[in-house]
Amino acid sequence: MTEQRGERLPRAQRREQVLAAATTAFARSGFAATSLDDVAREAGISRMIVYRHFDSKRDLYLEALVRIGDLIKTSTAGDEVNTDTLRAFIATAAAEPDGFRLLYRHAAREPEFSDAVETIRRGMAVATLAQIGDRIADPAWANWAAESIPVVLVETVMAWLDAGQPDPETAPDRIQSVIRGIIDVAGRAPAPGASTATPHAASATDS
Repeated sequence: MTEQRGERLPRAQRREQVLAAATTAFARSGFAATSLDDVAREAGISRMIVYRHFDSKRDLYLEALVRIGDLIKTSTAGDEVNTDTLRAFIATAAAEPDGFRLLYRHAAREPEFSDAVETIRRGMAVATLAQIGDRIADPAWANWAAESIPVVLVETVMAWLDAGQPDPETAPDRIQSVIRGIIDVAGRAPAPGASTATPHAASATDS
C-alpha cells in the first residue's frame, strides 16, 4: 500500500521508516533478491521517496546494518558481558528480530558484506578476551574462550528468537549459564598425568 497523497514525515522520521522497512525486506529475501521497489512496498511509500534518502540498494543495506549495530551498542552501553548487558542485548534482539538476523545471519553470508560482520565479531572477541583473560591461566584456552563466547552468544540468542522467544525473563540467565560454562571449561586445570602435547597422526611405519 502506498502512502496517501500529501502525507509527509520529517526527514529523520522518514529515513528511519525506510531503514526499518529495508531491514524487514532484506531479512526476508536477502540482498540480491530484494529490490528497492520491495523496500518501498514494505514501507508503503514510492520508490522515488526511497531514492531521496539513499543513493543505492547497497547504501541502504549498509545503513540497515549500521542501524541495528547502533541499536545494540546503545542498549548494551559497554563491552563487558554481564547480566545487565546480556539482558539489553537480548531485549534488542527481541525488539528487532529482523535486524538481528540481518546483521548476524544474512549479512555474514553475503560476500559483499561479510567483512563488515567479521569486523564486528573480531571486536567482540577482543573485548571478551580483555574481560576474561586474567581468569584463565592458559593463554591458548583464554583465546579459545574469547573466540567462542561471541559465536555462542549470537547463536543462542538467534536460536531463542527462532524458537519463539520462550520465557524472556529467564532467557538471559540461561544464556549466561552457557557462557559461564565456556569460561569454566577453558579455565579447568589439566587432569593429573594428562598430556598437553599435540597428538600426531600415526605414521605408515607404526605397528
